[in-house]
Formats: sequence, structure tokens, C-alpha cells
Amino acid sequence: MANEFLTKLGIEIPILQAPVGGAATVELASEVARAGGMGSLALTWTDPGVSTAQVRNLRQRAGQRFFVNYVLRFVPLGLDAALAADAPAMTLSWGIDVALMAKIKSRGALLGVQVGNAAGAKAAADAGADFIIAQGVEAGGHVQSSRPLAQLLPDAIAAAHGVPVVAAGGMATAKDIRAALDQGAAAVMLGTRFLATPEAAAHAAYKDALVAARAADTVFTNCFDIDWPYAMVRVLRNSTFEAWEAAGCPAAPNRPGEGDAVAHHSASPIIRYSDTPPSCDASGDVLAACLYAGQGVGGIDSIEPAYQLVTRLWREASQL
Repeated sequence: MANEFLTKLGIEIPILQAPVGGAATVELASEVARAGGMGSLALTWTDPGVSTAQVRNLRQRAGQRFFVNYVLRFVPLGLDAALAADAPAMTLSWGIDVALMAKIKSRGALLGVQVGNAAGAKAAADAGADFIIAQGVEAGGHVQSSRPLAQLLPDAIAAAHGVPVVAAGGMATAKDIRAALDQGAAAVMLGTRFLATPEAAAHAAYKDALVAARAADTVFTNCFDIDWPYAMVRVLRNSTFEAWEAAGCPAAPNRPGEGDAVAHHSASPIIRYSDTPPSCDASGDVLAACLYAGQGVGGIDSIEPAYQLVTRLWREASQL
């Protein structure tokens, strides 16, 4: 089934790049695709014109080897534009919208749905998902699940009734990849590991912090909730988190430094406790911003080009 799934996606290597927000660039996705994996773009908040341009650009560079992602907690501004530009695949997270799924499939795009438990996997399969992304609680960024991937994955596979399941959350090494595939995953999806590449549009200091971090340096918290309330995130512990925790984890507006602009990017402020990570052009105290990182961060020991990373990880995983 795994080989059939890879053929359906048009890839040779079962490694998918997670849509890591604004850090997911056309350059990153195209290099992952060039290596034989599948790249992605996060387009939830991207206007239709930019969505069209990015999809067309990536189609020229990556062919069918990419997908675009939409978070259903928010209005998917450019989804229709991406479909019109012939995005080959789409993934949806943080919700199962049966009507929207039918619309996407009617346009010929492959459809993946991210889930956090077995019931979600069954619902996504019943609604017609072509593949399911089982996200364990170890994942960096906004996390749907409350269960470790090793527990979630077999339950999701069983509930999916033959629909391929992609494992996500806390993976950064060949050993991690091998373990998920041996457990029955059709492919794996890595996010944090791809942040530590030259092609990702994350700030250099943020990338260096990922290389230096270990699993114990991450925390699962609701500290960074501005712009996306009622969602848990996994991030690196930093000065903002430590001050908030030391104060007893108070609610807004009583958190230490509430309202401070810790940094700026593209002439816009990054407000303390917002869910905005520092982009490559950010300035200020960038390490006080939200620093998404999964528990696999301890397996990241260098800033490695995406093409080289994918080929190396798959070579090593194949030898295990």
C-alpha cells in the first residue's frame, strides 16, 4: 500500500515537508520535491493573488510533488485560487469540513486531513480523504493531539480502514522515520527538521536555537495564544515563557510584559505572547517570540540544505 501511495503522490521518498507557516517557502518545497519527497506551502492566510502566483511557481519547479495546507480555524482566503491554479494536493488541519473536502476532490486535487485521534481518522476516511495525517503530541507548532505518536499511529491506521496514514510529530532522524514506517505509516511528515534548513524563512537565531536544543527544552503550553486562542502549542522554552511560568501562568491581560513588541518583521511588530515566530527579516529580541519546536529537536545537529537532508535521511533510514 505504501508504494501505491507514493506513486499516487508522484514521489519516490516517503518524506513530506510539513507546512511550517511562513517559513515554508517555494524554495524549500521545491528542494524537498527535487530530492524525491513532497514539499508544501501554508496558504491559509495568503491572499488569492499571491496564492495563485506561488502555486504556479511551485508547479513549474516541483511538478506534482507538493501540497498546500489550510487551517480550518480560519477562513481559507486563497483556497479557490489555489484550486484554479491546479494545486495537485491539499491538506486540511484543525477540522473536518465534508462539503469543502468534496469541493477539493471534485477539482481533482488529492486530499489529506490531519487528525489527532482514531475517531478523527475514521471521520476523515469516511468523508473521502485520500490520506490521513496522524499528528502526535510531540509535534512542534499548534498541536491537535493529546497522545504520543506511537500510541496514536496504530489506532489511526486501524480506524482509517485502508486509507494511507502519514505519521507526524517529533521526528527528525532516520531512526524516527524507520520506526514510524515499521509501525505501518505510509509516509512521514517532518516540520521542525525542515525549519533548520537554509531554504526555510525562519530567523537565523531561531535556527541556531533549534540546533542547540534538546527535547527537554520544548514545552507544551497555551502561553502563546494571541491570534489563535484555545490551541496548545509546542515551543522552545524562552524568556517570555519562563517569566510567564514564574508569575504563575496568569491569564491575559495580566501576563508579564503583556503588549510588548519583542521584535519586528516586515515593519510589523511581533507582540509578546502572539503565535508569530520570527521570520528571516525580523529584528529585535527575536528569541523572546514564539519558537515552534517538536520533541525531535534533539536530533537536529546542523543547518542542512533541504535536498541533502531528504536524500541523507532516506538513505540512512533505508539502511536501518
